[in-house]
Amino acid sequence: MLTAFLVLLCCRGSGVKAFQGPEHLMVGSGEFQLINCTASCTDPKKLVLETHLNKTLLESQAQWKLFKVANISKDEKLLCSFTCGGRQETKVFIVTVFYPPKQVLLTLWPTSVAAGTLFTIECRVPAVAPLEGLTVTLLRGTEILYIQTFVGTAPSPQDAMVSHNTTAHREDGHHNFSCEAQMDLRSHGGGVVHRVSDPQRLEVKEPEPNTQMVIIIAVLIVLLLVFVTFVFLCFVFSQKWHRGRTGYYAVHDHWRRLIGSHRAQTL
Repeated sequence: MLTAFLVLLCCRGSGVKAFQGPEHLMVGSGEFQLINCTASCTDPKKLVLETHLNKTLLESQAQWKLFKVANISKDEKLLCSFTCGGRQETKVFIVTVFYPPKQVLLTLWPTSVAAGTLFTIECRVPAVAPLEGLTVTLLRGTEILYIQTFVGTAPSPQDAMVSHNTTAHREDGHHNFSCEAQMDLRSHGGGVVHRVSDPQRLEVKEPEPNTQMVIIIAVLIVLLLVFVTFVFLCFVFSQKWHRGRTGYYAVHDHWRRLIGSHRAQTL
């Protein structure tokens, strides 16, 4: 009704071409669009809106009619035709259907990590179009971790995917992770659509020791102990052997001296 009131204000007076609305319109899939058909003369004939879609006449005056076109599911061209002074005129409305972000799905993988290790933040926005103007932001609390703005257009809706790898910190367990999707359609005559995912929490654990490294270190220690023990035993046995040999030759030499001395005395 507010739109109808504005139409009444803009269409007052005679002989003046009234506001006819934008030629390019944006509408969400399955939603409705208000179409203001306004003639260029004060007393038009056969002022009609030509479309195969379901339309409802909301308000009308001599120079204009306000229609509600419902259940728009694809791009349409609507024709507003009228006759002024025996000449037929046409106003064309190009209606572009967009698929706004209705869901924003956030996934943390894995959901439980050790501090200092990598984890993945994945955000999926199902069935959106056009991708041009869609911005996806990954957040930790209020801190922006990653932003991606999509470019290009697609004739049919498709999923928008954003993935970001980052390192887990101990304080991450105290913050919510979230994903925001914003579709800016102002350049196409539309507005801004904003959606936010449900918050997700990350479980951050103390870093676990590297099992493989622990095993390697243990094996090296054992080998070192074996080597030291072997060297020590070799040293002990060598000393014992050396002492044994030294003791034998000393006794033998003593007996030789005694025998030599006894022979000398006999002679």
